[in-house]
Amino acid sequence: MISQGKSLARTLQERCRLEDAVIEDARRAADEQHKPLEQILVERNVLSSADLVLAYADYLQSPPISLAQFRADETLLNLLPTEMWGRLKMLPLAKTGRTLTVAVADPFNVLQTEKVEAETEMSVVPVVAEEAEIMRALNQQSEEESGQGLEDILKDMADESEVELGQNQAEDVNLDEMLEIAEDAPVIRIVNSILIEALRKGVSDIHVEPMEKALRLRYRIDGVLHQNPSPPKSLQPAITSRLKIMSNLDIAERRKPQDGRFKIRALGKEVDMRISFLPTVHGEKIVMRILDKSALAPSLESLGLEEKAYENLCYAISQPHGMICITGPTGSGKTTTLYSALQDLNNQDVNIITVEDPVEYQLGGINQVQADPNVGLTFAAGLRSILRQDPDIVLIGEIRDAETAGIAVQAALTGHLVLSTLHTNDAPGAVARLAYMGIEPFMLSSSLLMTQAQRLFRKLCPVCRKKIALPEDILRRNHLDPDEFADSDFYTAVGCPKCNNIGYKGRGALMEIMLLNEDLKKLILQTTEAGALREAAVRNGMVTLREMGLNRVRAGVSTVEEILRVTSE
Repeated sequence: MISQGKSLARTLQERCRLEDAVIEDARRAADEQHKPLEQILVERNVLSSADLVLAYADYLQSPPISLAQFRADETLLNLLPTEMWGRLKMLPLAKTGRTLTVAVADPFNVLQTEKVEAETEMSVVPVVAEEAEIMRALNQQSEEESGQGLEDILKDMADESEVELGQNQAEDVNLDEMLEIAEDAPVIRIVNSILIEALRKGVSDIHVEPMEKALRLRYRIDGVLHQNPSPPKSLQPAITSRLKIMSNLDIAERRKPQDGRFKIRALGKEVDMRISFLPTVHGEKIVMRILDKSALAPSLESLGLEEKAYENLCYAISQPHGMICITGPTGSGKTTTLYSALQDLNNQDVNIITVEDPVEYQLGGINQVQADPNVGLTFAAGLRSILRQDPDIVLIGEIRDAETAGIAVQAALTGHLVLSTLHTNDAPGAVARLAYMGIEPFMLSSSLLMTQAQRLFRKLCPVCRKKIALPEDILRRNHLDPDEFADSDFYTAVGCPKCNNIGYKGRGALMEIMLLNEDLKKLILQTTEAGALREAAVRNGMVTLREMGLNRVRAGVSTVEEILRVTSE
């Protein structure tokens, strides 16, 4: 609400006890320079920024706010790119329902407020704050997002209490309590810093690799390894022992591979860590897989798939029985797709049982079996037992041998919906692979509902992507006609603090889906050769991985180099 019958100039004059001559002189300068009166007064040091905020608040009858001790909420900042908040000189403070409270330096700039409302699809309530404090809060957040190198972290080490360790699912033990004896040991703070930095950057895997004269630390971000400043080689044995203690493994055993798990809580989230130790000539190589259940998609719809791919997947999983095979290399998102499908299928009236190696994420309402070949619980043995448990839906982590394939096909033929994964390059190749394992063509024709190949591609950072000319040389080198892309805009990766200076942020899925219609089923009875099936599937409307990826390039979502990297033709 604005003060009735009082102008902003009068409010400034009364609150700051300014003489009429000062106001009139500033007003003339404002008219000449086409600037607001208050800006001229601040530039002439007649007003301080604090005085201006109080005057704004008095005039608008709205309480001012101090951001001196305020810490920006990353969730709210992610509603818009940090650079945009900086340009607008605004800082999001709180969100209630569809209302966003925002600190603003200029409460009279209605266009900026409307822009935020349009971008966030929320109603904005502005409160006045000093511009310097707004920019300081935004800059502080940008510095944190850019991430500290390990060398900086060692100078200003995170406290051990920032990470808590759980030895098993039943009990969580505070890291400080577990390691009271060595709470001042530098190796504890180094390991904690490595883990915290990985969570902050959205890392999927941490690699600690011993070289002859160095220790290399690399993070896998969006499927690509990036090297980070590494701990000193002299701390290699201590870091290895520390991680073995956290994983409840034998620290004295250095000649054999070891696998373990532990759980940590840090940065407001709880994640499982799967860890592997492999002896090499220069020491034990360590790889840690971060399993963040909070990042798991709750449904197929939330995966952000193309409309046709989403419709085909929904159709396949809605069938009462049959077999669905998801194919692709390691790390292509097969597990995520299957888990998302299971969560769509998870209802009170169905019995869902899985056999996996390992069980990566525990899903409520679903019976999950951990395969263990050491005690004879292979995929095939587990699947036989599962079929005696009256299941409606069965998930097999991977079809690795003829025995498992045969039981899976039989289950699909006897009234069960079976989901599984295979390692093949494309969707038609799944049929050829199952036939190679000894499954008769007539059984494949009767049991298969759908085969799918998928890849994950990196999305361009929307903040720093840069438009470029049509890359004709790259297109021709990969047997692509530049004329087909004449009307498309191409972009390249640049890098900024928002994307950790990589140029890419987040990943999306490319899916090549082959739904088995009557034509394809008849063809399988004649041949299971992948090339013939591929040609027939394309004629029936299947979109290949390469074409699906190029559609993403045309939409400006990714680069042509990235799509060519993850797809083959």
